[in-house]
Amino acid sequence: MQPTLHTAVNAARKAGNIVSRNLARVDSLSRHAKQRNDFVTEIDLQAEREIIGMIRRVYPDHRILAEESGSDTVRDEASEYQWIIDPLDGTTNYLHGFPHYSVSIALRYRNTLETGVIYDPFRGELFCASRGHGATLNDRKIRVARLPTLEGSLLGTGFPFRENQDTGTYLATLEAFMLRTSGIRRAGSAALDLAYVAAGRLDGFWEFGLNIWDIAAGCLIIQEAGGLVGDTAGGHTHLDSGDIVAANAKLFRQMLNTIHQAVKDR
Repeated sequence: MQPTLHTAVNAARKAGNIVSRNLARVDSLSRHAKQRNDFVTEIDLQAEREIIGMIRRVYPDHRILAEESGSDTVRDEASEYQWIIDPLDGTTNYLHGFPHYSVSIALRYRNTLETGVIYDPFRGELFCASRGHGATLNDRKIRVARLPTLEGSLLGTGFPFRENQDTGTYLATLEAFMLRTSGIRRAGSAALDLAYVAAGRLDGFWEFGLNIWDIAAGCLIIQEAGGLVGDTAGGHTHLDSGDIVAANAKLFRQMLNTIHQAVKDR
């Protein structure tokens, strides 16, 4: 196992243990809304501190971008390495006891993703990737699904839930995919949904306006599992724009064409 992957795995498991230990007391957790329908709990913060602490002990000079604490740019802005952390992707699910949430940790060197880990503490499933070394689920190699057409496919997505999001564009794409696939799933953790694409449980995924910590690890894991990831125009701005499409090579192009046509016909 690559040294940075080893660190990410240990950090994800430690954070996942914090998440799992507190599952029985979610009703009493302190929480507040960062914005409409976007919550942070004491568990998010505790898990994030655990992850950052473990990374700092091993890589004290690396930059860190974390969902709750933001970017540490004062101490380490000269470093070309950056860890991208979501300590609990799917907080709303967690608060409702809905078992679909995850810890997501990625490392990029300059602008290239090098390490990705997504951990589902409820199911004990660990999705991992190092650039050039493939992707695994609990140490077993995984590959994206081979379905060649949208017909019969199962796609994942996420519904707009914040103010000022373009629901019209999303609904247009949703309708278009509903007419061409066997089903759409909206489970509430984009990181875990992307891991499911890598493992072949979902044939593809699309969403608009995500944050980099939602998708960084999943992007690398999908690529190392043989899939394609890009923005909704087929470019490579997805980490910055948060507009993302992921699938195998054949479905990827069909998904892009479907999105383009749906937006054009609005």
